[in-house]
Amino acid sequence: MLTISEKDVLKSLSRDNPWWTEADPKAGIPLYPRHRAYFGGFTQLALNWNIRRSVVLMGPRRVGKTVMLHQFILEALNQGIKPQDIFFTSIDTPVYSGIPLQKLLDIFEENSGCTPNGRHLVIFDEIQYLKDWEVHLKVLTDRYPNTRFIASGSAAAALRRKSNESGAGRFTDYILPPLTFSEYLDFSGTEKDLISLRDDKKAIDLPKGIEALNIAFIDYINIGGYPEAVVNPELRTDPGRFLGRDVIDKVLLRDLPSLYGIQDIQELNRLFMVIAYHSGAEVSLEKFSQTSGVAKNTISRYLEYLEAAFLIFRVTRIDQAGQSFQRMRNFKVYLANPSMRAALFGPVAAHDPAIGGLVETAIISQYLHSSGLEQLHYARWKAGRTDLEVDLVKLFPSFRPAIALEIKWTDRHVDHPAEELKGLIAFAKHNPDTKMVAATTRSRMSHQTCDGIDIEFSPSAVTCYITGKVFTEQWSA
Repeated sequence: MLTISEKDVLKSLSRDNPWWTEADPKAGIPLYPRHRAYFGGFTQLALNWNIRRSVVLMGPRRVGKTVMLHQFILEALNQGIKPQDIFFTSIDTPVYSGIPLQKLLDIFEENSGCTPNGRHLVIFDEIQYLKDWEVHLKVLTDRYPNTRFIASGSAAAALRRKSNESGAGRFTDYILPPLTFSEYLDFSGTEKDLISLRDDKKAIDLPKGIEALNIAFIDYINIGGYPEAVVNPELRTDPGRFLGRDVIDKVLLRDLPSLYGIQDIQELNRLFMVIAYHSGAEVSLEKFSQTSGVAKNTISRYLEYLEAAFLIFRVTRIDQAGQSFQRMRNFKVYLANPSMRAALFGPVAAHDPAIGGLVETAIISQYLHSSGLEQLHYARWKAGRTDLEVDLVKLFPSFRPAIALEIKWTDRHVDHPAEELKGLIAFAKHNPDTKMVAATTRSRMSHQTCDGIDIEFSPSAVTCYITGKVFTEQWSA
């Protein structure tokens, strides 16, 4: 079998690592005007030499993983790490095809002059393109205790599964989700002009009014989950082509089929299209099976694959008392970011019939940035012949309700809460210790007491901003 010479491999590695030869090591690193809110927390973890673990940076395609790795290298240089001790390589480069990680590391050591036992930063980008990568990385993690290995990749389903199976005790997973609404405003350069959260985080200012913020909120719903689409004017004009081809198609048509051996790709694609079109709808395996003609166990596996790939997430149902059902028949399915729907079916406007479900998707997707996603539910129960519901219920670790939130894109219920918020009021009365009872609106903000229940009303755009801001600040240093 023909092989690629070590000389050509080294030449490619030198291009990947310009700081080895540049007079100014930082000159060869691309400069980016913005950092993800996660950058500080990731850097703190990756440069913590007291933890003998490799870091696996994972997330959906096009959320800025490679950019954050370049920014991380620049920060490492600023902290005094020698350029010759930093090794970066993108495994999807054709010249590295099939080369074990150990061989790449050997070439690095032989040509950098660094000592094997010294402290080094070794970064493998797009690592999922190497077969059995987790076995290779596990061996290196044990063999080089003073080297910090960092791996990243876009085939998040593969990374998550194999990291859990083979990297227990040796790998630390770090998830990079799509942009929050607050990050979107920061990346678009409009945050300070449109909204600010006061120091006590209990009040906000809207310098240009709620309508200006709502316009930005609709933009976020349509294009706002992916940094490149936000900062690149050309991609903003055709987000469907960018997101459809680079984010959705590659996962559905390449990543998931190759990982799980899916034979009927069109079947998986149809399921995702239905979910995307009805993001936030309550569904069941029985309903999916009846409408599609696909077996329930097959649909269940597909949902697991889509969730592992960070394309969707599921929220389970509880009853009026905040208790889970013994047999979980119904659940809600949301897109991990609402802009995927716009990429598939076209952008939505403020008056579009689909906007209600996408506003709900946008707000609840902010919780992907929290560590308590499993505490998120929706409530639905029978009250006589009527079904009552609360869109979002967050439980304390003690399984008692902490937050009850009804999400709406209208102001009508502010003047008629008793008629429009029956489910929210009934739930709060049944759970009097609920810390916060709230309803979102389109533009109005107020506080009211209805039937003995204190209800906070806040615009959906404000709620989305504050929720994402609070969660992402937990990850920043």
